[in-house]
Amino acid sequence: MVNGAIQKPAENGLESAVVRALGSRSIVLVGMMGAGKSSIGRRLAGRLGIPFIDADSEIESAAGMTIPEIFHKHGEPYFRAGEKRVIARLLDNGPQVLATGGGSVMDPQTRALIGEKGVSIWLKADVDVLLKRTKRRNDRPLAEKIKDLLPVREPLYAQADIIVQSRDEPHDTIVDEIMAQLAARLGIGTEKPS
Repeated sequence: MVNGAIQKPAENGLESAVVRALGSRSIVLVGMMGAGKSSIGRRLAGRLGIPFIDADSEIESAAGMTIPEIFHKHGEPYFRAGEKRVIARLLDNGPQVLATGGGSVMDPQTRALIGEKGVSIWLKADVDVLLKRTKRRNDRPLAEKIKDLLPVREPLYAQADIIVQSRDEPHDTIVDEIMAQLAARLGIGTEKPS
């Protein structure tokens, strides 16, 4: 699947009802690196038949370099400024599933935009799960700081509209949980039959 590719339209009644209820809003996945935002986000987008966008990939494309290269060449503040601009632009393109970088919620304006133009979902993962998932990758400039970053970021992640525990279960199980919470949050299935 190509980043941003539109899937076939959702055929299930719940999925199409969720997409209708979203309107132009995005589903915005937040959480630490290794929480599964990209892998779960792709499956969720596929289930809903809407595009999946990875903000980190969009940042790399806009900068013409990888995130580790941006950190090395320009530093984290430069990266965060670019991240803020890219996420603001992407939030104008809903409905979509948007996976954000782990530190994107640190910016108050980005948090406000996500609240205004999206339904945020915190993929909450225990530190041992995060460490196990990120140790296999060398493209995460802040991976070695997970234990330090988590307590700083968790109170901001906790402001998300929906919280789903990301754990070592099949991704479809996590997507099922997200769908149930999205439906409840959007008021789907709560109408009384006449």
